[in-house]
Amino acid sequence: MGHRGYLSILGVLFAILAVALAINPVDRADWLLENALVAGFLLVAVLTHRHFSFSRLSATLIFLFLCLHEVGSHYTYSLVPYDAWFKALTGTTFNELVGWERNNYDRVVHFSYGLLLAYPLREIFLRVVNVRGFWGYFLPLDVMMSTSMLYELVEWGAAMAFGGELGLAYLGTQGDVWDAHKDMALASTGALIAMATTVAINMALQRDFASEWADSFRVKNNRPVGEAAVISMWRRHRPD
Repeated sequence: MGHRGYLSILGVLFAILAVALAINPVDRADWLLENALVAGFLLVAVLTHRHFSFSRLSATLIFLFLCLHEVGSHYTYSLVPYDAWFKALTGTTFNELVGWERNNYDRVVHFSYGLLLAYPLREIFLRVVNVRGFWGYFLPLDVMMSTSMLYELVEWGAAMAFGGELGLAYLGTQGDVWDAHKDMALASTGALIAMATTVAINMALQRDFASEWADSFRVKNNRPVGEAAVISMWRRHRPD
């Protein structure tokens, strides 16, 4: 199967799942809020697919994360009945098995955000920004951590703006005052695991791994920037 065919299959499967889970969600307003960012991402992906197409691995990781998100948006994250599903299969709840006291589906997805999306972001850095060595692992981790923080601020802002049950449903703290901190920590941990795994694989298989890593710390341009660059540009462009 060709690369384009594989991506098309993933797109069709996600469309089927998204349409099915769009039918009678637990909270339609919350479903719309949860899917706003997904719609934006898909729009960008469609508009840029001729210029940038993810690898099969990255596309699969993105697909898995979006599927997890769609389940959460259908039920609202704090009400996903994973315990009931697990009990129907095993006779006991998953929370009882691992000692959880709350619905932790949101925590699983925050962890998956870092674990599943750090590598696709690394691919963007490698192919668009052309980073190499250390920065090809650090920058995806850094961006995953910062966007996780940004999302928590967006959640807070949306909860303040909409208020009431919709705000609480979207925020999903379930009474935990440290919810935002734990979510950011889990996303960061997932991204760290993804990048550590990538480092280990590349270290084992990439012949020039050490030299590329060392070269990434070498100064590429000895000319100063900052105020010196601003003064230089001003002198070149100032009117005579």
